[in-house]
Order: sequence, then C-alpha cells, then structure tokens
Amino acid sequence: MKRKWLWFFGLLTLSVGTITALALNSPALGGNISGQRLERLEASSQYRDGAFVNIEPQASTKLTWDYLYEQFFGDQVRVPPSEIPVVPINNPDDLSRPPTPGLRVIWIGHAGAMVEIDGQRLLFDPVFSEYASPVQFAGPKRFHPPPIALDDLDHIDGVIISHDHYDHLDMATTRHLATKGTQFFVPLGVGAHLEAWGVPDAQINEMDWWEAITLGAVTINSTPNRHYSGRGLTDYKATLWSSWSLIGTQHRVFYSGDTGYSKLFKEIGRRMGPFDLSIIKVGAYGPGASWVDVHMSPEDAVRVHLEIKGKQMLPVHWGTFNMGIHAWDEPIRRTAIAAKAQGVDLLTPRIGELVTVGEPIVSTRWWEAVGPTSD
Repeated sequence: MKRKWLWFFGLLTLSVGTITALALNSPALGGNISGQRLERLEASSQYRDGAFVNIEPQASTKLTWDYLYEQFFGDQVRVPPSEIPVVPINNPDDLSRPPTPGLRVIWIGHAGAMVEIDGQRLLFDPVFSEYASPVQFAGPKRFHPPPIALDDLDHIDGVIISHDHYDHLDMATTRHLATKGTQFFVPLGVGAHLEAWGVPDAQINEMDWWEAITLGAVTINSTPNRHYSGRGLTDYKATLWSSWSLIGTQHRVFYSGDTGYSKLFKEIGRRMGPFDLSIIKVGAYGPGASWVDVHMSPEDAVRVHLEIKGKQMLPVHWGTFNMGIHAWDEPIRRTAIAAKAQGVDLLTPRIGELVTVGEPIVSTRWWEAVGPTSD
C-alpha cells in the first residue's frame, strides 16, 4: 500500500510540475495590476493588506488526508455516464437582430447564461473553450459542446464577469467578443486580464461593489458575494469577485456568481429586489466548511433565491465540468428537492433551450435519462 501511494504521488508531482511549467508561460494567466488600476483597488473598502477580503471570512483552507483521499479516490460518479442533451441555437442570424422587449434566458452551460432583458443581450460568465484551464490540453474538460459555436456568437451587447477563475473568465471567448465591440463589465482588477488580451480600454468597465453603469435601458449593478479569485500561483484574491443585479425598465435579474452563503444577500434583496429571475450557482461544492463557505450547497442556493426576493430560479454551475466532490447530477437533485419544499418556481431547461421568463414552461427532469449515479 505504501508503495502504491509513493507511486501515485510521484506521478502526480511529475504531472503537476510539467503542466505548471507550461501554464506559467500561458497568456491565459492574464495581466498584472499596476498604475491607476492598482490605485483604484487600494482605495476600495474591500481591499486590505494587498488583497481583497470577504466581509464574512471563510473557514481555514487547511487540507487533510481524508480530503485528499476523497478528491482522488472518491467513488462519486462525477462524469455523466451518457450524453448530456444540448439544444443547438441553430439560427445564429437571430442574434443579428436586437432583442425584443421582455425577458428571456438561455443556459449555455456551467455558470454561463445568455439573457435578453428590456432590449439588451448580455452574457454572464461565458466559457466556450474545451478546458477550464490555462492550457487547452489539461484540467477540467467539458462534458458537452456549447449550444452555439464561438465563431457564430455575435451581436452581444455586454459580457458580465463574476470573477477571474478559468471556469468563469475564458480568454478565447473574451478575445472573440472583444472584436465585436462588446462591452465588458468586470470586478475591480479583472480589467488587467482583458487589457493583456487586447480588449480596448473603451470596452472595459471595472466596478466595485454597489457601483452601477447603464447600458441602454438596463442598469448593471455590481453587488457583493462571498468567494475569492486568482489565475496563477501568486495572485490569490488580487482581484475582486461580485454578484450582479440587472435593473431594466420592466424586469430585474440577479446573478450570484460563485459564492458561499452570506447575510449580504438579504441586503441585496432589500435594495435591489424583487427579481423576476435569479441565476444561482448550485454545484461544485465539497466537504468541509472552508469549501462550502465559498461554494454554497444547493439548499443554501434556494435560500439565497428567497432572500433576494426572486420569482423564478435558474440553477447553474453544474453539468459541464467535473469541479466538485459530488456526483455530477447531485446539485440539481438536491436543488429540486429544496425548491419543492420551499415552493420555489424552479426552471430546469436543457442547455441551449430558450426560456421566456414569466411564461409557462414545462421543466423536465432531463438529467435522469442521462444515467444513474452511485449515491
């Protein structure tokens, strides 16, 4: 047994070392924060002693042997046993026309969503690359293709980024949309990455918590959440993380980003709610308080929906990458149970399926047909 562990950790060390060496030279790491951008960070009330902080700090992140064993040898079915259904966006020409009034949403996979709200077409945390990683040959790999090809993605008014982790801020997607004139709305410091990837300054909007910028008829508000940031080995919490609240002339949308549960959500509901639609992360959690403090459980996700005064809830951040210590479909199964118990109107569309918010939708339990899990 001892020899087995030594062999495993030796191979792991070699693999990690090789990938790390390549990743450290990858442009996907982004840019360095300096000059006026750094001065603005240092002026933020969330920035202390060279890093951003959570209002409610998370528990210690100390690793244990039990945690490591579960990570590498746990028996959860973390990869879908069969194909995940994707509804293709077959007519990209539809994106060439301005959105009609109203509120529509398409889940594009993982934490990403396309929202049409009161005449604006926006993307939350779009990732179209094969890997959520600084290198495109290793790391979390997609379970399914995007519902539309990146080359066909056009006429997006704005992209809203919650934080700079690879499964939320994708270099290839950013570079593509930057050439289309799309505006980017990002937390403080994240603009350094966009600038390094060639996004013009006029398209970068960096925001602190509770700041607002208007795009057409929609006011985009950066609101608090509880997470962390970093793309490399030395930039832990160097940039801010945010939830987002969109206030249109007729509709309101809340997007949680990656987060643990926080008392801040009640304040968002009081100041910005009620919301016609909440888009809330439910997956990629694991054992221990330190993990759940920054990646809340499905039950807490439903609690957040209620506290921000949401009407319909779209659960995201599951079903695309293997990034949590749980079965691939556990997040949606637990979310569905909690939502039913709390009387929450839960939307469970297939990836790529168009939902008109406020209109009747038949939400199916499509994940059950993908295959059984071991838990």
